[in-house]
Amino acid sequence: MFLLKKLLSGLILPPLGPLLLVAAGLLLATRRPKLGQALAALGLVAALALCTPVTVRLLLDGLETAPPLDPGRLAEADAIVILAGGTRGYAPEFGGETVNALSLERIRYGARLARRSGLPVMVSGGAPKGGRPEGELMKVSLEEDFSVPVRWVESRSRDTRENADFCASVLQPSGHRRIVLVTHAAHMRRATEAFEAAGFTVLPAPTAHLLNREPDTNILPSPPGMSSAYAGWYASHEWLGLLAYRLSR
Repeated sequence: MFLLKKLLSGLILPPLGPLLLVAAGLLLATRRPKLGQALAALGLVAALALCTPVTVRLLLDGLETAPPLDPGRLAEADAIVILAGGTRGYAPEFGGETVNALSLERIRYGARLARRSGLPVMVSGGAPKGGRPEGELMKVSLEEDFSVPVRWVESRSRDTRENADFCASVLQPSGHRRIVLVTHAAHMRRATEAFEAAGFTVLPAPTAHLLNREPDTNILPSPPGMSSAYAGWYASHEWLGLLAYRLSR
């Protein structure tokens, strides 16, 4: 089931999803001209929409809903849980695998909260692509790069729902039910749903916001670019994940 989800998401998400629509439209153009033209146009519009700042902002607006964590609320929690975001397989300067940029952004903020609060830290992430589990690599980075001890390592999960379920099996028997949850702002909505469904009381601690909510002083709209294309992919991934949650209930 996990492999099937990954395969389907790869076929649907940009850049492949819109390109497949365009390709299907071109293949049908000779036999079903109207249908072929419609599919090709839909693929082109989708590709442009998912890399144009105005439309990407609309996608992110419904995802990055959790406000920044008020540090005064840290006293309400029993533990900090930091979710993995992936690994960098080739990192010879680190002697092999290490955390990737996404995980590092989460680790950095989680370390800041841990030092400020003194709360125990749990990291969560398995090895969905093989290699060392993400949780183990996160522990190494937190302890060696940020001097923050890690009490618990969850290293079996392959997705957000498994993050929640496996963390619950470790934390809740010892009474750790109120957690500060650290992940990307765009991922927080889906992560919060999963962890609350697993029985946690969640204090969201979003980081690395893709949506800038400060007033835009630019007179002209921003053109498509690499940053907006990445944000469009990330937002699409999260909306697809939320849809999968709804369908699996």
